[in-house]
Amino acid sequence: MVTYVVRRLIAAAFILLGASFLVYNLTAISGDPLEEFRASSAPNAAQLMQARSELLDLGTPAPIRYFKWLGGAAQCLVPFAARCDLGKSISGQPITEALGIALVQTLTLVTAATVLAILMGIALGIVTALRQYSALDYGVTFMAFLFFSLPIFWVAVLLKEYGAIGFNNFLREPEIPWYVAAGIGAVVGLAASMAVGGEPKRRAIIGGGGFAFVTALLILASVTRWFRYPGLGLAVILLAGVGLAFAVAVLVAGLNNRRALYSGLAAVAVGLVAYFPVQGLLNLATPLMILILGILTVLVGIGVGWAFGGYDRGQNMRVGGIMAFLVGGMIVLDRFLQAWPAYFDNGKIRGRPIATIGAQTPNLEGDFWIRGIDSFTHLILPTVALILVSLASYTRFTRSSMLEVMNMDYIRTARAKGVSERAVVMRHAFRNALIPIATVVAFDIGALIGGAVITETVFGVRGMGFMFLDGIFHVDPNPVMGVFLCVAVTAMAFNLMADLAYSALDPRVRVK
Repeated sequence: MVTYVVRRLIAAAFILLGASFLVYNLTAISGDPLEEFRASSAPNAAQLMQARSELLDLGTPAPIRYFKWLGGAAQCLVPFAARCDLGKSISGQPITEALGIALVQTLTLVTAATVLAILMGIALGIVTALRQYSALDYGVTFMAFLFFSLPIFWVAVLLKEYGAIGFNNFLREPEIPWYVAAGIGAVVGLAASMAVGGEPKRRAIIGGGGFAFVTALLILASVTRWFRYPGLGLAVILLAGVGLAFAVAVLVAGLNNRRALYSGLAAVAVGLVAYFPVQGLLNLATPLMILILGILTVLVGIGVGWAFGGYDRGQNMRVGGIMAFLVGGMIVLDRFLQAWPAYFDNGKIRGRPIATIGAQTPNLEGDFWIRGIDSFTHLILPTVALILVSLASYTRFTRSSMLEVMNMDYIRTARAKGVSERAVVMRHAFRNALIPIATVVAFDIGALIGGAVITETVFGVRGMGFMFLDGIFHVDPNPVMGVFLCVAVTAMAFNLMADLAYSALDPRVRVK
């Protein structure tokens, strides 16, 4: 394996050199960086032209300039040298500094969208494969391709109109008429009845229960003005935690392993006991503190699973750790919701919290929770837009891969031996179905680092895509090469990781 990795790295280095040479020279000869000064009638136009020529070293031919840039970029490979030099932009800003700012903006914008799209797409792909040619399969396929075919800029505009302007207007007087609540409940009930399948009586019971629950929940939220003064509290965390404990235990271990279920329920109980004591600590929260508390929470859940013992402690520990993480997440979410009224009434927000442009509210003051809500409200619309347009590919890839695997001989053999359906789907089929999906995800990670150019433009986020387009527009190769270098290295690294993951997912694949 070491020989294989070394060969791949050497090949990647030559590919990167050739591609970077082409990109640099194509950018340099694509236009005239002095054009705006040649048509200017300003008295200092000549001085400005001279200054920009010296800044971009235009007196040197483009191929020679590339090798100068390469010499500075090579310093980035020297450990602990702290001399990484990718040149300066047309405004005089060092590219390394600009890349740091743009990369944070891009990762903040698209990381959550990509992760959620992958998780939701894989889950929907598995369900539709298991329910092939059902109403659910046709419905998910139709909606996925509908959003996939829509232009991202149009989706973004619709989200601005109805997800921001309309919802902000609703938050002024957050009242939901009973007929609107009943309509939403009917849609949810219909979707639930399609998802569960089975006998008509069973589908009717599930659909009716979903309709009644969602309708009552929305009416209760309207009466209590929950949208203005939201929160979860112990009751919601308890009910959601118990439901999640059963769901996680079914997926990870199956209900036959009662100790795994008890581990999840015990993790929920520990979270409820710690709810009030931890509130004072959360008032002083920082990102590092939340990270440390998250790690400790998962370790406590793993310890709870280990304490229950049994024939498979590994399953207990996985269920306990997952449930501890989920309950901890609900406690943190509840603390964010407690800070919502203060954020809503802030003078910088002016009662319109869902933002349509930028990555944060300028000059907003507040603690960790206020700033966290501000970041979330700025990210929610672009995140939803990216999820809607990228969900279809993951859904269809997973569905087709699962259908192919489910028809294999070893799946029929596992069922004939009496293996539970959960184990057949999750342990045998899903693991092998992940191989083609790993390739798709590896390519998407490179696109993620490159930035969602259209989405960044519509929502006014100055990320990697904006930096790349700005360099092209001003015929400035340095920012273009900075973005190219990040994207190329990331894409090659994740493709190598995908190749190595094949052998972990399928023992029949060997890296040689």
